[in-house]
Amino acid sequence: MEYKDKRSRMLSEGDIGKVIAKLAIPAIIGMLVNAVYNFVDTLFVSWIGTNAMSAAQIGFPIFMILSAFGQLFGIGSSSYVSRLLGEGRKEEANKTATVTYITAVLSGIVIAICGLIFIKPLLNLFGATSNDFDLAISYTSILFIGSLFIMGNMTLNNLLRAEGSAVTSMSALVLGAVLNIILDPIFIFVFDMGIAGAALATILAQCITTIFLLSNYLRGKSMLKIKISLFKPSIEIYSEIFKIGIPTLIRQLLASFAIGIMNKAAAGYGTEAVAGIGIVSKVFMLGFYSLLGYTQGFLPVAGFNYGAKKYDRLLDATKIGIKVSTIYCIVVFAVFMIFSRPIVMIFRPEAAVADIAVKGLRTWSLSLPLLGFSILINMLFQAMGKAKEAAVLSVSRQGFILIPLLLILPKVFGLNGILFAQPLADILTFILTAILGGRVCKKISVLKDAA
Repeated sequence: MEYKDKRSRMLSEGDIGKVIAKLAIPAIIGMLVNAVYNFVDTLFVSWIGTNAMSAAQIGFPIFMILSAFGQLFGIGSSSYVSRLLGEGRKEEANKTATVTYITAVLSGIVIAICGLIFIKPLLNLFGATSNDFDLAISYTSILFIGSLFIMGNMTLNNLLRAEGSAVTSMSALVLGAVLNIILDPIFIFVFDMGIAGAALATILAQCITTIFLLSNYLRGKSMLKIKISLFKPSIEIYSEIFKIGIPTLIRQLLASFAIGIMNKAAAGYGTEAVAGIGIVSKVFMLGFYSLLGYTQGFLPVAGFNYGAKKYDRLLDATKIGIKVSTIYCIVVFAVFMIFSRPIVMIFRPEAAVADIAVKGLRTWSLSLPLLGFSILINMLFQAMGKAKEAAVLSVSRQGFILIPLLLILPKVFGLNGILFAQPLADILTFILTAILGGRVCKKISVLKDAA
């Protein structure tokens, strides 16, 4: 098939390594800035005090739930849209983009209403105690109010990456993160709003980012079009979105509940343990988000070439992706193991919090060298529309494997059991990924030989 537009030609004919890098670098920058925002946001909250830090960690699973629904629509639609563009079905891709975004916004409004109604049971579920309950309500209720912005932005960003507009997606992520970093100290300290100010800064930044993203579509700067006239929902569109999106949703929801279980278990060792794990999760996110950014550059290349039946390019992209992501993870592993204490001390924690955080960061890093392979193969299944395999891998690492470990290990090994649950879950997920990944690569090789 001959492609007329520049982006499609790049995906179908360009040097694989350079194309992935071209799409991944903006995604990495965007994700890295977002991770830096989370890091800085936690930094400001930690300066309020240990109880505020603990409350933010309690509210973290709520934010992940909102992200989960955003990714349901974003990841689900981006995989389908990239394949549609690879097949040359642009009008269907436009309809999918419009249906996805409007559905995501409407879902955000419904989730906000439900979240505000059931906020107290949710916080109890995620480990809130009498010390941090009121602070956690202040923080999470504002996050719920901004649900439609959080979910809508995730959808639009994924759609931009699906069409190859990685730079615009990066710009939106950078805009939101930088605004948040600027607004955080103003609302928290200048306006003396405390932890509620941190949440308000997040939502205001997301609102402005929505305006930026939508203006890109309204001014005709994107390959895809989002217009009310294209809102024509169909079973086929929702089926394709949910086929890939629901495994991602389940994975994120299970991850949220896993953090809730972790918080609840850690609360038995005091707010210091909850705050310490909160620091570990934010620092770890700093390294993990860059990896996710790289795999987001890989996804449109894999999805487009699978749709275009260019299996040799799909295999090349997978090999290069595994190599680059694994080397990156080994470097991050070394940094976290060597510099764990200086990194943790940036948060100016109490001595007890610092000791738990340093130990936790080193423990979580043990499985890092295996993560690049696991995440890349998971993304390969998503790009190919392989819902069953993607679902199995998506719900394993942070769900079906991690949750039982979090329920069993702390009873035997105490706080150490909480800290070792995540790396053990990563190792078991790696073994499962190697089995499923080996099979799919053999199938792609067969298709390549038959083509």
